[in-house]
Amino acid sequence: MTQQTAPLAIDAQHLVKRYRQKTAVDGISLQVRAGETFGILGTNGAGKTTTVEMIAGLRRPSEGTVRILGLDPFTDRAQVRQILGVQLQEAYLHGSLSCWELVELYRSFYPDPLDAQTALAMVELTEKAKTRFDDLSGGQMQRLSIALALIGRPEVVILDELTTGLDPKARRRVWSTIESLTEQTVILVSHAMDEVERLCGRVALIDQGRVIAQGSPEHLKEQAAAVTLEDAFVALTGKDIHDDEEDD
Repeated sequence: MTQQTAPLAIDAQHLVKRYRQKTAVDGISLQVRAGETFGILGTNGAGKTTTVEMIAGLRRPSEGTVRILGLDPFTDRAQVRQILGVQLQEAYLHGSLSCWELVELYRSFYPDPLDAQTALAMVELTEKAKTRFDDLSGGQMQRLSIALALIGRPEVVILDELTTGLDPKARRRVWSTIESLTEQTVILVSHAMDEVERLCGRVALIDQGRVIAQGSPEHLKEQAAAVTLEDAFVALTGKDIHDDEEDD
């Protein structure tokens, strides 16, 4: 079975999210097949995080539908929690617990989790096993949140700004970890062009809450007659990826 004929892992149709007079997401539809690593690329404020939070069932859409492996993340919440791992931009974890204690806590939520040592080694936090969460650096907190997203061996993983705050060595190690997830479906939200181009087979460019274009990085470059993905993004959206706007 090729990826083109693989079943849909994520089917999001016509997602809209309104906050009073502001529309953060304006009719986004995305389909991601099982085993695919799919990138969502956009500037701050484009609607990336709001979109994946609706897909994950963390925000209820104003309009539209979401299915994860055929399940509704709201009405089938308990089942979805067993097949979905999520790493968000900011981790809000119990600050007095150690890395080991947090990993063991998350392991208890799943029937067949990774062992704690494997999870911590995967994100290079073995030596921080006894360190309290509040005493970690920002990058270490980010790495721990990635481990917690993967601890339950989820079939679908959502990673929001995967390597924010990581040094180059840790960043490459995390990339290798994601590349090893050959059985999982991954949605990667990012504004890092090199990250998206290396990890993602297909990418959706999002601007002002809408999908502007989607396809493989090579297809998007060809569509925009651009040499780099960043040039393609600028040509297709009219914006620099580093534009400083409101958060999603």
